[in-house]
Amino acid sequence: MSTIDIIETRVRGFITDIQHPKQKKKMNINDLELQLRRLMDDYFDMDGYSLFYQAIEKLVEEEILTPIRNNQYNGRNPALPLFYWVNIKVQNTKWDRLEMMKLSDVFDFTYYENHPEWQTEDEWNRIQNLYTFLQSSEEREIVSLEERCLELFGHEKFLLDSDQFPEGKGFLTRIGVTDEQLKIVKLGEPFVFWLKQGKEIKDVQRVLIIENLSFFHTAIQLLETNQLDYEPELLIYGEGTKIERSFSFFFRMFPEKNYLIYYAGDLDAAGYGIVMRLIEKYPETTIQPALKIYRKMLECQDQKNDQKTGQLQNLKYRDLFFQWFTEEEQEQLIQLWQENKRIPQEVLTIETWRRWM
Repeated sequence: MSTIDIIETRVRGFITDIQHPKQKKKMNINDLELQLRRLMDDYFDMDGYSLFYQAIEKLVEEEILTPIRNNQYNGRNPALPLFYWVNIKVQNTKWDRLEMMKLSDVFDFTYYENHPEWQTEDEWNRIQNLYTFLQSSEEREIVSLEERCLELFGHEKFLLDSDQFPEGKGFLTRIGVTDEQLKIVKLGEPFVFWLKQGKEIKDVQRVLIIENLSFFHTAIQLLETNQLDYEPELLIYGEGTKIERSFSFFFRMFPEKNYLIYYAGDLDAAGYGIVMRLIEKYPETTIQPALKIYRKMLECQDQKNDQKTGQLQNLKYRDLFFQWFTEEEQEQLIQLWQENKRIPQEVLTIETWRRWM
């Protein structure tokens, strides 16, 4: 056996050991090479890395491995991506064509004809469960996605968690079934809120969404002593970016009418993005930055700190946010940005608020 055959055989052996019949596995290529080097005393003498490189490239061509393109490499020459997916082990199981024809009144099996690696026993069982459900779906109630997943696929996160269930991602597309056919609803996440004392849900007109927990509690104190800007009847704790997923819950809880909704967050890239995406996602709702509160924060330049790394790329939301302010205020905001600084919402305490009373 030639040297390259020895290395390729051993690499294939390592891969076979970690291949899984149901889900992809993530692999660090340096860990794999280290195992190989430990087994071969003459690895460097035979220029083992070049042969290792060839073996990996061959496995990629055969779709046994899939490189993860995230600009991370193994530090060698020629370079290889640092991480790979070890793809699902191809099963020999092929479905009975007669059984497929029995279900073809509902399903199109073209994808599975073109991708026989998906003709596994587990996939067939999922399709059968789905077929049975669709036979009586008109009589079924609409439930949450998680509840339907548990019923049909045995786990509530089957269609949601691609790390735990990589075969769940794309399943509905493979079989050609829509969310509507499953009779599911993707529920908004409930949020924490505070209704001003003496007010009822029907009284709510002005709403203030607050990004961070500390100022949410401060705002409750200010609200109940009638010292909070905009005099909202309702405070919502946004919990960072979670509000982008949970805000739809607002429209299930509160009656339909024209609300005036203000948003107050950190003066940083993440905060700009949250409020601008809310405005973008709910164009029929009046949402705007809480300028009075942001202006108070701008006066606290002495408490600015470093912007988080990696948050300076999205200029679109930054520019949209800045347009709400006066030219003088925009200059301050641009100065913060250029210095890679931010002003956290936590500068707004009961003590600092007294400066403006």
